[in-house]
Amino acid sequence: MTDRTVHLPVAAQDSLDDVLDIGVTAEELGYDRAWFPETWGRDAATTLAALADRTEDIGIGTSIVNTYSRSPALVGQTAATLDEHSDGRFRLGLGPSGPAVIEGWHGESFERPLRRTREYVEIVRKVLAGEQVDYDGDLVQTRGFRLRQDAPDPAPEIDVTGMGPKAVELAGRFADGWHALMFTHEGFRDRLDDLRRGADLGDRDPEDVRTTFVLPCCALPDGDAARDLTRQHLAFYVGGMGDFYRNALARQGFEDAAHAIHDAWQDGDHERAVGLVDDDLLDALGAAGTPEEVRERFQEFAAIDGLDAVAVSFPRAADREVIDATLRAVAPDA
Repeated sequence: MTDRTVHLPVAAQDSLDDVLDIGVTAEELGYDRAWFPETWGRDAATTLAALADRTEDIGIGTSIVNTYSRSPALVGQTAATLDEHSDGRFRLGLGPSGPAVIEGWHGESFERPLRRTREYVEIVRKVLAGEQVDYDGDLVQTRGFRLRQDAPDPAPEIDVTGMGPKAVELAGRFADGWHALMFTHEGFRDRLDDLRRGADLGDRDPEDVRTTFVLPCCALPDGDAARDLTRQHLAFYVGGMGDFYRNALARQGFEDAAHAIHDAWQDGDHERAVGLVDDDLLDALGAAGTPEEVRERFQEFAAIDGLDAVAVSFPRAADREVIDATLRAVAPDA
């Protein structure tokens, strides 16, 4: 059975308490894990530590922290501490993010992102195993680092995100899981071939690499309002978050729409960009509408062969009322 997890929102929440309350609600509704993406809002470590204090059973995880703004040794320390604090409920999600975030916000060169991700996974694994880390990579060098406390047992598993063929192949070869974002059914299936190829290259069983599909969801009695919120969300990602979402969408058969949305957004015509997310594109990438429509669409995604978990995400402009309605509409016992 496909697990149901949730991405806690990074936007439109007035306080940390509001974010944590959503995680508590997710636990009460039976969700398996609460992920927290780290972008331009609250940091993931503080948020997840606070959520661990307020919950008992739900898993917690980062989806994702980037591989540029923290050293791999610090990522390993943070993962070990969050795992200890949550009594073994933590799972680490890593990824390179993109130039708009890394160069624009953090002032770092977005150099060889796939190689950097691989080196981070290798170093963090050594840290979490309690080993002394003497690592001489192409991009990262670490000498003499070792956790002072006992290493977590078992160690938290490490997932990576990726959209292109080589990024997903890397996940299959080196990581414990892959997080898929902004994919259609067909696009996800195509990337599963890359995941399996990576697993073969790493002499691993593809079934041991956990797949998580991040699905934008919005369920309201007013189905049109839910769909409009989701159009805005998709247009922002395709148009305003650099080139990689645009390019990933273009690879999945929506090349004209991807470029038109991106160009309109970059020209400052956000209304036109949102309008270019037509019904076909909206339904290919998300589940939005009335609660009944969203449940049906959600089940179609959850039934994709080779998928282990669906992570419910919310439109970036969703308020608490929208979030709660959506959480309840697709809850495990709904």
